[in-house]
Amino acid sequence: MGLFQKIKNMFKSDAEEKNLNQTNSLDESDIDPLVNDSDQETEDRLDVVDEQIDSSNENDTTEEKNIIVSSDSKKVDSLDNEKKGFFFKKKDKKEEEKKSVKVYEKGLSKSRQGFVSRLANLTNKYSKITDEYFDELEEILIMADIGVNTVMDFMDRLRDRVQKEHISDPALLKEIIVDELFIIYVNDEVLSNKIEFREDGPTVILFVGVNGVGKTTTIGKLAHKFHDEGKKVLLVGADTFRAGAVEQLKEWSQKVDVGFYGKEESDPASVVYDGIELAKKESYDVVLVDTAGRLQNKVNLMKELEKINKVIDGLVDGGASETLLVIDATTGQNGVSQAKAFKEITNITGIVLTKLDGTAKGGIVLAIKEEVGLPVKYIGLGETKDDLQVFDIEKYIYGLFKDMM
Repeated sequence: MGLFQKIKNMFKSDAEEKNLNQTNSLDESDIDPLVNDSDQETEDRLDVVDEQIDSSNENDTTEEKNIIVSSDSKKVDSLDNEKKGFFFKKKDKKEEEKKSVKVYEKGLSKSRQGFVSRLANLTNKYSKITDEYFDELEEILIMADIGVNTVMDFMDRLRDRVQKEHISDPALLKEIIVDELFIIYVNDEVLSNKIEFREDGPTVILFVGVNGVGKTTTIGKLAHKFHDEGKKVLLVGADTFRAGAVEQLKEWSQKVDVGFYGKEESDPASVVYDGIELAKKESYDVVLVDTAGRLQNKVNLMKELEKINKVIDGLVDGGASETLLVIDATTGQNGVSQAKAFKEITNITGIVLTKLDGTAKGGIVLAIKEEVGLPVKYIGLGETKDDLQVFDIEKYIYGLFKDMM
């Protein structure tokens, strides 16, 4: 089964899922850890719990509810306690996945409308695959900011498959296009978008990127995400060069209810030193460090980042866990150039793509991975705190090509 069909099966439409829920009974494997299969009364009570949780999720309320879940009519104090069970954790995870898929779908709508509509028009225009078809397809892909080198590689692979599989109908290529773009991104590598959190000290994450890409906002959103996961987070304002940067980060710390340390007009490395010392003293789990974003003088920036990393290495075994480069997706190929420039001056471990919802050229995700060799770890798909998403290549492909499926 190709990726195209696999993704279609993975992400059923709301209507299909609703029909499925109406026709299928509660999966016994889901409730087995909580209820004996022969205890029909308890199973019925769990059905009631299921409905009440769905209602709670829809209303997004924290109101406590007493729910009878056992045959002897003992009451659970709150819904939160009930969710600790295997059954409820599984439901929460499923709901979170569905929510994430919808964020991708909505956030990539602009790219999808521009990119996929042109592909659909191309398919309708040609009844057979010709050289002219390939030329127009190549132009569409380049216009989507996938990148010239990536497109050339893709077109070679596509032509090879068309020849080997004797494909003549353009309509049959849509599945192959999805599969090949996925293969180009993965490239037989085991890609990890997870942050490895330390257990013996604070996890330090550095953020770099030019001014105006949304670096400080990204740090705030990521702090919100980690805070919601139960981690104690400290923001460190080491971008002492840009006026107002430290104050802006402090405002974000207050907005998402996390710790903050920063000093304006101070040496960035000394700010990082004091910040990590504070994190160790007060047992913070995660330290997110904002750094300067000027690229005009690479030598000075490189020396500054080297000094910061040296400080971190001296305070935390293994140094910084991640150095994430923040790029504005709306800048297109200029973003790829920024990635190449920063990769020359410091050890980048991953990319955060902001404002992906604001561009019709969502192919930059593929271009960065192919041309710079760095994985995209997070993408920004909106302006709210919850719109920063862990990057998932299958959700991305689905969000981009949904209208073709």
